Amino acid sequence: MKMTYTIEQLKDYLKRHDIKPSTIRIKVLEYLLNNRIHPTADDIYQYLIGEIPTLSKTSVYNTLELFMEKGVVNALSLKEKELRYDINTYFHGHLKCEICGNVYDFPVSEEIINVEELKGFIIRNVDINVYGICKKCNEKNKEV
Repeated sequence: MKMTYTIEQLKDYLKRHDIKPSTIRIKVLEYLLNNRIHPTADDIYQYLIGEIPTLSKTSVYNTLELFMEKGVVNALSLKEKELRYDINTYFHGHLKCEICGNVYDFPVSEEIINVEELKGFIIRNVDINVYGICKKCNEKNKEV
């Protein structure tokens, strides 16, 4: 479901994260908010090049790097060559479908990392990634 955001809302969002708004930053943010599909930088570039003909892939990568530094997005590797970006920065897991390649979010309790073996460690990041077959692909396989 696509939401409609005003330019002012997008600018305010960036300013709250200590990011100076620019046309490219606003457009990348808007894309991420409206396309919670864990896109790659190339996905974002391919979509935005129609709106911003002078856009470069470097600008998209630099924007995403800044967004990561400021906590706007998280990067996911998911055993792929290219990173994917997730605007949902709250603690959750991901399932990547081995058939369609889509990535789905699922809730995870933060207590999962509260184990005795990790006492004394400093945990900076937790990634919970699951690989399998999504519901849609599983249903298609049952029909065959």
